[in-house]
Amino acid sequence: MADMSTYRVLVTPTSYGKGNPLLVEFLEGQVGEVVYNRTGRPLNENELTELIADVDGCIAGLDQFSQAVIHAGKKLKVISRYGVGLDNIDLEAAKKKKIMITNTPGANASSVADLTIAFILLLCRQVCWSNEKVKGGEWPRTTGLGLEDKTVGLIGLGAIGKQVAQRLSGFGCRILVYDVLPMDTWLDKHAASCVNLDTLLAESDFVSLHLPVTPQTENMVNASFLGKMKNGSFIVNTSRGELIDETALVQALQDKSIAGAGLDAFREEPLPKDHPLQQFSQVITTPHMGAHTDSAVNAMGWMSTKDCLAALRGEKPQFVVSF
Repeated sequence: MADMSTYRVLVTPTSYGKGNPLLVEFLEGQVGEVVYNRTGRPLNENELTELIADVDGCIAGLDQFSQAVIHAGKKLKVISRYGVGLDNIDLEAAKKKKIMITNTPGANASSVADLTIAFILLLCRQVCWSNEKVKGGEWPRTTGLGLEDKTVGLIGLGAIGKQVAQRLSGFGCRILVYDVLPMDTWLDKHAASCVNLDTLLAESDFVSLHLPVTPQTENMVNASFLGKMKNGSFIVNTSRGELIDETALVQALQDKSIAGAGLDAFREEPLPKDHPLQQFSQVITTPHMGAHTDSAVNAMGWMSTKDCLAALRGEKPQFVVSF
């Protein structure tokens, strides 16, 4: 077994160990040194390149692990993703250097599903807009939407998509699903129907994205996609910003072909104050916080830590994605 006292581990997620000192104590007790990201944000390429040179293992957040960063990790053995998405890691570069990649599947599914439902309800009842008006001394009369009998379309039925569908089943709405994998038994059990993408877009009052970023899904929400959506419908994204062509979304909102959006992820993060999406009162923007609840942070922390340490010990981690 390797002498773990000589190892250095870099921890980049800013929420790591929050509210759980036992996790921090556990990790620090297993290796010689732990280096934390103290910036309060994901690290950029230059910062990562500098920090990773003498690191044996990394518990990674949303930072960009580019080819340059991977090559700078002369001693790097494992990148243990604190989360699920892998689009921020150059997997080919890691594979060439025999750097193991792990992630934490299912750890944040409930938390992201909760935020998805929150977006839908907030958009239905214009809660954010009404809150701003009342705090400004106004008392507007609004007519919201009831979720009962509305159609919600889920694009992607992985762990998060399934939990969204389960939550929606209690609201009396119709659930449509578009996914490349057949799940007839699961769909029947949860009163959901699998349809093609064009049907989902044409019939859904809310379209919710639950997909990873791949060459096939990047920019899938483009002008053509938005043009096929039901007039007056909403789009919700608690996945990745790269799924959406933001210029096309801004145009659709300006044209009022769609009614609004709930967005937790963006191409540029933090989202600039003057970004065109910020101008719309019917667009809710949040700081990529879907996975940041006490339960999700705890689960992601323990899963990523245990797999990182297993790899450093020469053992097989539980959730290996690439090696």
